[in-house]
Amino acid sequence: MARYRAGIETEARIVDATRRLLGEVGLEGTTLKAICDRAHVRAGSFYNLFSSKEEVVLRVVGEAINAVDPDPEGKHTETLDDLVDAYIAFITGSPTLATIYLQVAVTGALERSRGLDDDTTVGKRVLRHHERRLERFAEAIVRGNGSLPGAHATGSAEVLIAALNGLAFRLLLEPSFDFPRFARLAAEAAR
Repeated sequence: MARYRAGIETEARIVDATRRLLGEVGLEGTTLKAICDRAHVRAGSFYNLFSSKEEVVLRVVGEAINAVDPDPEGKHTETLDDLVDAYIAFITGSPTLATIYLQVAVTGALERSRGLDDDTTVGKRVLRHHERRLERFAEAIVRGNGSLPGAHATGSAEVLIAALNGLAFRLLLEPSFDFPRFARLAAEAAR
């Protein structure tokens, strides 16, 4: 039991160290060595718990996304506005993690374009996350408009998510950009 507890505590230290480093030095400065030094663990202990630096980074970003999830219990009751408001809360409430999320997504896309496409790649993980979001957005669109065919809702959700991500990139480039207003306009167009 003590070994199990030690593993849980080590994992928590690694995740916390990664979270703090991402906030302090961003993705570039969050190296495996920096994570291990901050968590007071050796690389071997890190690799016993995580397959890569990207895995723990995605975990930290995932926790931030989950913190604003309007339906954390998966009851499928959220509205499109709830989902868009959660995305707005993530992008504006955790700007460092939002930046890292977008950087990781671009990194994943670059991996896929170079033919790296197995289940362990960042690109595959980001794509799975996107597909789950797409499903939730499409379901929310259908709940809001029961007469809308599922395929149309999926297409609308895809366009909306692309718009939200593009607007998030715009906010990174222009911090004064009114991201919430345009995100809500994009949601209105998706209905």
